[in-house]
Amino acid sequence: MFFCLKPIHFITMLHKNAKIYIAGHRGLVGSAIWKNLQEKGYTNLVGRTHKELDLLDGVAVRRFFDEEQPEYVFLAAAFVGGIMANSIYRADFIYKNLQIQQNVIGESFRHNVKKLLFLGSTCIYPRDAEQPMKEDVLLTSPLEYTNEPYAIAKIAGLKMCESFNLQYGTNYIAVMPTNLYGPNDNFDLERSHVLPAMIRKIHLAHCLQQGDWDAVRRDMNLRPVEGINGSNSNGEILNILSKYGISEEEVRLWGTGTPLREFLWSEEMADASVFVMEHVDFKDTCNPGDKDIRNCHINIGTGKEITIRRLAELIVNVVGYRGKLTFDTSKPDGTMRKLTDPSKLHALGWHHKIDIEEGVERMYRWYLDNNK
Repeated sequence: MFFCLKPIHFITMLHKNAKIYIAGHRGLVGSAIWKNLQEKGYTNLVGRTHKELDLLDGVAVRRFFDEEQPEYVFLAAAFVGGIMANSIYRADFIYKNLQIQQNVIGESFRHNVKKLLFLGSTCIYPRDAEQPMKEDVLLTSPLEYTNEPYAIAKIAGLKMCESFNLQYGTNYIAVMPTNLYGPNDNFDLERSHVLPAMIRKIHLAHCLQQGDWDAVRRDMNLRPVEGINGSNSNGEILNILSKYGISEEEVRLWGTGTPLREFLWSEEMADASVFVMEHVDFKDTCNPGDKDIRNCHINIGTGKEITIRRLAELIVNVVGYRGKLTFDTSKPDGTMRKLTDPSKLHALGWHHKIDIEEGVERMYRWYLDNNK
């Protein structure tokens, strides 16, 4: 139950010793935000692993806020995955994300957090939205079916932030990043997003083609697939990899390869997030004179896109794989095009620097360095 009866108007000045809680600080985005804040001289960062704090547990989250009293919050924790995971775990995607958001945003309000940054996703936009997608196309037509539960949860999160701001004068900013990739990404073959999944598939196929079973076993030990790891027999490893479209002769990918996607290096997403926390307030994201204030969230993206097929070919070249790329057209493509319009963010003063060609090389170098 909320007890605030009148608006709270916070003046936000982010000091270097301010206590900042990064929810999801071990994940792709959270770890990048943590690193970015450290590099900029912030010294009072707080994080908890899932074992230390289950964000689905409202009592535990309240206890954490009671004890730590953070001044600023980055809500980067989420239950995420690619098109396969979204199709299989529909209930988990809506339930878990709604719970995480409810608990963290709710306790931020109860504990008078000065500013909160909520990280959503551009999958909030309609399947057939006009491209590139501006913030105001939200809720103008149906969502893409395959990730509808996740999208609805993220829409609820941004509307929660917007509504608290309007009713109580809080300073909660919602940002919608495009497809992210980078250090500490999830390479699970069942649950990962498209780019890290393709990097791992093509890497493993390349190792098989080279007869480098030591590399295959190291990879499988670090990231077992359905219980199969590097201690299993060659035949068992080959069988499970074949199930996911990986062999020395070819790599099979879902869909037609024709969908267009936009990708942003996660460390740049982190830089944009910290920039928004430091320089942007809710009042900067809307026109207070409007009769209806909505769509105050901010797209974070590059405004550039690439086909899935071209991305796969780019990864093949970086890895050095010489086998075939094939596409299983019986599998879904998802949204055919999903390009953000980042002009709102540009107007606020932030632009990306790393394009996909450089990013894929960085990503594969990181993967190799962390596969030893």
